[in-house]
Amino acid sequence: MKSKFVLAQLSNVGDAEVNLAKAKEYMAKAFEEYHPDLIVFPEVFMSHFPVGTPKDVVIAAAQPVDGPFVTALREEAKRYGMWVICGMSEAVEDPDDPRKYNTTVVINSEGDLIATYRKTHLYDAFGYKESDTNKPGDKFFEPIDTPFGRIGLFVCYEVRFPEVARYQRSKGADIIIMPTAWAEGKLKSQQFHTLIDARAIENTVYMVACDLCGDGSLGESCVVDPMGVNIALAGENEQLLSAVIDTDRIEEVRKKLPAYKDRRPELYTI
Repeated sequence: MKSKFVLAQLSNVGDAEVNLAKAKEYMAKAFEEYHPDLIVFPEVFMSHFPVGTPKDVVIAAAQPVDGPFVTALREEAKRYGMWVICGMSEAVEDPDDPRKYNTTVVINSEGDLIATYRKTHLYDAFGYKESDTNKPGDKFFEPIDTPFGRIGLFVCYEVRFPEVARYQRSKGADIIIMPTAWAEGKLKSQQFHTLIDARAIENTVYMVACDLCGDGSLGESCVVDPMGVNIALAGENEQLLSAVIDTDRIEEVRKKLPAYKDRRPELYTI
């Protein structure tokens, strides 16, 4: 079975209304040009601020998952009959907790919000401290069945933890979606692609990584098949990136490369 996925590699700002307008614009373009089954937006696409922005400004921009940003995305998903996966800044329920969640929402083609995921491994690395403004989630994404395969999900920095992807595979994921806001820097492009390729190969899954671009983000969104073949790759600028996901390819690769089946977990504990 073949399905069309589109990755919306875009820049964004701290204003959710501005980013929502851009999301609507690119969903319309995606529908017109590709008629995709699913469109993926980057991590924290709803609102993302440059380093040094006051913490209270960042927190004030957060919304609940039933707020105006996600509600509008649900309407657009239903309008175009496409699934939507998008990163947002979710308000924490506790008014005494001065943080937010880095959340990803999954919306089906009927406009139903069918899953949310709060990033569990926060990016406290390379001189950045995501935990200053974000509260970590307390559980991994549970893969879901869709018309185009069983989908798993994690966010950005979590690709550096093979256990996260392995959990998705252990729960039957065929395709892993990775919204990201990968920062530019020395060796960052090499590490980005090496890690994504490794997660695809070791788990024999499609990896679908949609990155922010501009303002210090890398771009270079990509789709990698279960054998580690890069079937779609973006540059550094805004664009729609299209890829065909073929579930027959997954079965074909797993017959050749039964690495997941051949594990011997009784020999180790993590």
